[in-house]
Amino acid sequence: MFDENLIEAARVSKAWPFQEAMKLVKRYPDGKPGGAPVLFETGYGPSGLPHIGTFQEVLRTTLVRRAYEIVGAKDGKPAPTRLVAFSDDMDGLRKVPDNVPNHALLAANLGKPLTRIPDPFNAGFESFAHHNNAMLRSFLDRFGFDYEFVSASERYNSGAFDDALRNVLRHYDAIMDIMLPTLREERRRTYSPVLPVSPVSGVVLQVPVKVVDAEAGVIRFEDEDGSVVEQSALGGMSKMQWKVDWAMRWHALGVDYEMCGKDLTDSLTHSTRIVKVLGGQRPEGLIYELFLDEKGEKISKSKGNGLTIEEWLTYGTEESLAFYIYREPKSAKQLHVGVIPRAVDEYWQFRAKIPEQPLEQQLGNPAWHLLRANGYQGGDGDELPVTYGLLLNLAGVLGADAKEENLADYLRQYLGDFEGNHDLHRLIKTAIAYNRDFVAPTLHRRAPDPNEAEALQALDLYLTSVPAGASAEDLQTQIYEIGKRGEFGFDNLRDWFRALYETLLGSSQGPRMGSFIALYGIANTRRLIAEALAR
Repeated sequence: MFDENLIEAARVSKAWPFQEAMKLVKRYPDGKPGGAPVLFETGYGPSGLPHIGTFQEVLRTTLVRRAYEIVGAKDGKPAPTRLVAFSDDMDGLRKVPDNVPNHALLAANLGKPLTRIPDPFNAGFESFAHHNNAMLRSFLDRFGFDYEFVSASERYNSGAFDDALRNVLRHYDAIMDIMLPTLREERRRTYSPVLPVSPVSGVVLQVPVKVVDAEAGVIRFEDEDGSVVEQSALGGMSKMQWKVDWAMRWHALGVDYEMCGKDLTDSLTHSTRIVKVLGGQRPEGLIYELFLDEKGEKISKSKGNGLTIEEWLTYGTEESLAFYIYREPKSAKQLHVGVIPRAVDEYWQFRAKIPEQPLEQQLGNPAWHLLRANGYQGGDGDELPVTYGLLLNLAGVLGADAKEENLADYLRQYLGDFEGNHDLHRLIKTAIAYNRDFVAPTLHRRAPDPNEAEALQALDLYLTSVPAGASAEDLQTQIYEIGKRGEFGFDNLRDWFRALYETLLGSSQGPRMGSFIALYGIANTRRLIAEALAR
């Protein structure tokens, strides 16, 4: 049950999941007819393995789904919803993917439906698509998504799409009138909304088709060997061309919401026109921007310039990835390892704010939405005792040979026992990996300038008299005071802190130094200062 205050606040919230969910409230002011659940869909092409784009689409759709359950609530009861993860596994394999084994096996089966191609992984699955579908389900289960899996091949082969196919055949000419003007002349000569499966080779054919009997589902076409074939389009003997298939699926399944990337804008336009011809309605949805690499170039699987889920989770956390994906879906964002540390810390900053925020601000807090996506509401104690940035700086001074146990030992001295803090244990592991691969190889501790050396000597002198148990705030205050002293010639505090970072830590940016000293220890910090002065 939802509190009425929550429902009313959500309906006027500016947070994008609620804004998207309100589209569905306008679509169904009184709820979907008959009390049926509103259907959300995400699509997956199983010619490749699930990737970060798959994750972002399912996550964002789930966030809108959860938002709609609130804004569409009646008498406090969540609005009913379903999420379908649709696999387009009836598609013909157009080219051999680079990242799978047994290229020769796949090359010998080019053009066939993905569910009728042997599994190149030899993992005991019925087909290439069955293997990749299993990977998809495992992938989605890993992140706790609530969904129903639907296979295109199962729908086509079982006859569940037969009525929808007949509908396409009835409106064949009208669909051709929509599609032909969008195609080049050469493609027009071979285009058909219906792609027959060759009875000889089993290949999904890209050939002109004549509708013989729409009600019976009979079509005529020329096979690869030049013979004229007249056969049923039903029962898995054909599939729809992509844009027609998308529209047909919306109508046949009753899809109410589906988002897509900017690269499918044209497809969305054409499928919208086609679904109207079929007697259906386009789902509500969001067109999101695509990720860019660190050079600002479009990510391409063939170039290999993207970032995989596994790479992100080596150096960050699932929550930080979800946080990065949540924000500004209509803006292009660079996706590379350099964005991970900030995403980790910003997620925890937002999460820590939830208990103290009024309801309206909670609803605009990304962490609130991400926690609710997996059924957790947040609460007191949802914060880390140290930042990820601080962990990285500590790992950096420990050097390339830093180990998890070393980092954990320093934290125990500072925090006491934290064995029950699983989030902190995860971040220690990822911080060690990030330091090893990206921080340690780039660190260079420079020698201080004369004025910087004098300021470091003043800091060292202060540290000799620091009382036991001095707080990070007290240390930070004194560091500020040293930087403000005119005798050291700093134009501003930023120059002082840059000097500390570059001479003690070996980087141009760093943590709150008071927190770092409290964590690293007075004696160890004095050793860093002595090494810097010796340079």
